Parts: sequence; structure tokens; C-alpha cells
Amino acid sequence: MGYRVAVIGATGNVGREVLNTLAERKFPIDEIQAVASTTTLGQKVSFGEDHVLNVIPITEFDFTGFDFALFCAGSLVSAEFGPIAAEAGCIVIDNSSHFRQELEIPLIVPEVNPQALACFRDCNIIANPNCVALPLTMVLKPLLDEGGLKRVVVSTYQSVSGAGRAAMDELFNQTRAIFMNQPVTKEELPKQIAFNVIPQVDIFLPDGSTFEETKVANETKKILGVDIGIAITCVRVPVFIGHSMAVAVELERPISVGEARALWRAFPGLSIVDYRQEDGYVTPVEVVGEDSVYISRIRADKSVKNGLLFWLVSDNLRKGAALNAVQIAEKIVSDYLDPNFAHNVN
Repeated sequence: MGYRVAVIGATGNVGREVLNTLAERKFPIDEIQAVASTTTLGQKVSFGEDHVLNVIPITEFDFTGFDFALFCAGSLVSAEFGPIAAEAGCIVIDNSSHFRQELEIPLIVPEVNPQALACFRDCNIIANPNCVALPLTMVLKPLLDEGGLKRVVVSTYQSVSGAGRAAMDELFNQTRAIFMNQPVTKEELPKQIAFNVIPQVDIFLPDGSTFEETKVANETKKILGVDIGIAITCVRVPVFIGHSMAVAVELERPISVGEARALWRAFPGLSIVDYRQEDGYVTPVEVVGEDSVYISRIRADKSVKNGLLFWLVSDNLRKGAALNAVQIAEKIVSDYLDPNFAHNVN
């Protein structure tokens, strides 16, 4: 017995990855529907190796009778159609930032705070975290439980796929223009991204931080359930897929490098590649398509008491978005839904 599932924003980077992940993990599906904007009328998308889906414009789609609606289309679409889907009885899993800081909406990383799903029926909406906060909380959770966290300092190196397909095209086109000695144009990102780094992700706020930096800090605290000090600088780099972070943590109680390794090895979804030699660490190009969050360059931070430093890399489209959304759906199926369910029963 399977479920009726709609993927909203199915033609985008994350939407396509959600469809791939649902197929790869053999999520129990009776019916799958691809939904996107009105400009995608007539388009088709792949589902698994053997199926091609017709894309339905969201303005023409009826959520009634569908069990899950996985939203991957941005905040404006989620704000308008998420409540409509939830009211129709769908369990909404939203990849945008729109619902993440609402108190009644659970913000879920299944490996970190699955207990927060218990209230999902209150509004039928679950938020999928930011693609930086999500892997960060996975690495911080075992440290928090064992040693307590005082402060976290993060510098991110975020790929252009986090800004959408148009930003990926812009990196490609700018790189080609430079090699062909042609003018470099920019439309999607605030400065040239090819052969450059941009210390701005999302819009600036009055205090000088960006919205992305504020989102990551707030979401990390909500997921972990603690009010810790977080200092973060988010940077866009000329990488197509894969977000990286340099992280410094200050702990309440001492944890050695060896103890940290053991904690991370025991935590689901984490992998350690750290050999303290050339090529003994993980870079973004190596994690594309991978489910794990990778940790490298683990060492003591001698500038503070009880400090650790490490390097963190993950596929932002995979675990940072699509995989986590599907894992949330899997957790709901395994822990909260009657195996003898009727479609779309609240």
C-alpha cells in the first residue's frame, strides 16, 4: 500500500532531486504528481529510470486526496499554496524559509530532533531546514549532548546551486566568457562569481548581517533547542554543487579530538575523512550525490578552553534539501501513520 505524493517545484534543482530521491529510496507511492509554475506547462520530468511525468501548473492542481505535498518552489509559492494543501489534508513538507521560524511549525532534521514531529498534525506543515543549518546541527548535536555548547563560529563556502539553476548558469557563462575574452555579465548574483568569492548570501539586514546568516543562526538554535552563541559569515563561492563550512566550537566541558571522532562515527548520517595529509580531506566535488555529511580537518582549537575546529562538507541539494525532506516523510510514515490508512485522512 502506498501514498499519493505531489512534488511542487518539480522542474527546479531541488524538485528534481526530490523525485530522484523518492525513487531511489523506494518511498511507498501509489501516485506521484509533478507540479510547477504556469510557465512549465507542457514540460516533463523524470521519476526513476523508467517513468516520465507530465508537469501540472500549480494553479490547476487540486491537492484533495493527496497524502504528501513536498514543496520545493520558494517562499512565495509556499506562503500561498502551503496552507491550501494543508487544509486539503496533505502533509506539507516545505523546503522554503517561509515557515521555519513559526513556533507551531516543526523544523526537522530526523537524526537530530525527530521528537519535534509529534505535533505536526496541529497544522499539517513541517519545515525543512536551511541547507547550511541542517548539516551543521547534525555535527553539533553529539557535541552538545556530550560536552555542552558555549559558542559556535562558522564561515560558509556555499555553492551557486543554493541560489538556483539561473545562478549555476551564470557561473558557467561567466567562466566561458573569461576564457573566450568576452564581457562578463551578472544578473543573478551581486558580483562576478567566476574566479571570485562573494561575502554575501541573501539580502543585507540593518545590523549588517545577511538574511542567510540570520536564518542559519535562528534555525540552528530552534533545531537543537538551545540558545547558544552563533557567529556566522556566509560566502558564495564558484562551485556548482556542495556547501562547505569551517567551524569552530567552544564547549562547556572538554572533548578531545579522539572523543569527538567517536561521537561523530556513532551518529547516523555523518562520515569522517581526516588523514592529516595531502588529499586526506573531503571537498565539494567529491560529495555530489552523496547522502552523508562529511567531516575533515578535525583538531583542537588552542585559542580557547575546550575548543574544536573542523571542516564540514555536504551536497546541499541532497542531504541539504531533498533527502532530508524525504526522510521526514519516511519518519511520518513509520511513526505516525496507520499502516491501514485511507488516502488523505486527518
